[in-house]
Amino acid sequence: MNATTGNALETKAPPKQRKLLLSAGLSWMFDAMDVGIISFIAAALAVEWSLTPEQTGFFTSINSVGMAFGAAIAGFMADKFGRKSVLLWTLVIFSVASGLSAAATGFAVLCVLRFIAGFGLGGELPVASTLVSESVPAKERGRAVVLLESFWAAGWIASALISYFVIPKWGWQAAFLIGALPALYALYLRKSIQEPARYREQAAGRKGQAPSFGKRFTSVWASPHRRSTVMLWVLWFTVVFSYYGMFLWLPSVMVLKGFSLVKSFEYVLIMTLAQLPGYFTAAYFIEKFGRKFVLVLYLLLTAASAAWFGSATSEGMLMAAGICLSFFNLGAWGGMYAYTPELYPTSVRSTGVGLAASFGRVGGIIAPYLVGMLIARHVAVGSIFWLFFVTIVIGALAVWWLGTETKGKELAD
Repeated sequence: MNATTGNALETKAPPKQRKLLLSAGLSWMFDAMDVGIISFIAAALAVEWSLTPEQTGFFTSINSVGMAFGAAIAGFMADKFGRKSVLLWTLVIFSVASGLSAAATGFAVLCVLRFIAGFGLGGELPVASTLVSESVPAKERGRAVVLLESFWAAGWIASALISYFVIPKWGWQAAFLIGALPALYALYLRKSIQEPARYREQAAGRKGQAPSFGKRFTSVWASPHRRSTVMLWVLWFTVVFSYYGMFLWLPSVMVLKGFSLVKSFEYVLIMTLAQLPGYFTAAYFIEKFGRKFVLVLYLLLTAASAAWFGSATSEGMLMAAGICLSFFNLGAWGGMYAYTPELYPTSVRSTGVGLAASFGRVGGIIAPYLVGMLIARHVAVGSIFWLFFVTIVIGALAVWWLGTETKGKELAD
């Protein structure tokens, strides 16, 4: 990048950054709302359609199958055709598929539509984080991406509110129809966001000769990036595995612990509120102490919270452990999204982020289905959460041993 472009990025007016963060953040919020609603709809469908635990696990996993494909493909497409256009298309895809899910009359049709919705969801997230990361000065970049990720908490809170007030009265179909609204928001995004200057300059420099997916994949695994790629793939797998295994089953786990469906929705809503301070504290610490500090600390505390939640024996302990689980797990997510784009150059940044996210989604596919199988075999909830404890600790160790600190460093071009 030349000096002029670099200075322009450093002196960009804060209002423009706030507008970008809000615009991308709202699309992120709609993503989270759709994913969050799935966890509540799964609990409702298990009752209405008499789904087995294996079917419930498959239903929650199929979303992640679509997300795995979407993250890898959209990451490559964003490096080739631009961050903005791919962001818009992925938003439209998941919104339309979510709306159509309301008309599903059978389990198979619903799963197909959730795969398509997952494709859009998985594609949007890494592209949005890359776009924001490339558009913000180095001294504020980590905080900005964590704040972007904080919109995920807003989406989960919205999904919990929709599920608590809408599903019991109007049914799960109404929740899916609300999930179609982001398609209209895409029309606003067409004018409200721009391609990052870094990407525009890099795209102009290659004069239309974009490398193939194979070359980008090879570049991500080349010697300058191999250590970071190994670390990120382990990190993403362990975080996504534990998150989707725990949180997509959270309303159902509350039911298993003896609470009514409506009461479980109420308690999960309270736990979800703890996500916001988790993000905000991570956003503060990530620029003060660095990416590695935030990720390792928040992951280890997430692991401790998972063990506590699994072994909780009283209502008070269950709520306290669930609040801590939400607080630290989502703070770690924010750190992960801030950290990942900083480890690759502009030419393959979105591809690198997309591939890491795609591999992580494999964990999101396995975990919900695995939990369903374990519950069907009468494995204790406490034992299942100890599995998540071990998984999260592995992710923390990978960051500690293999990660490099990127706080305050300019993005590579």
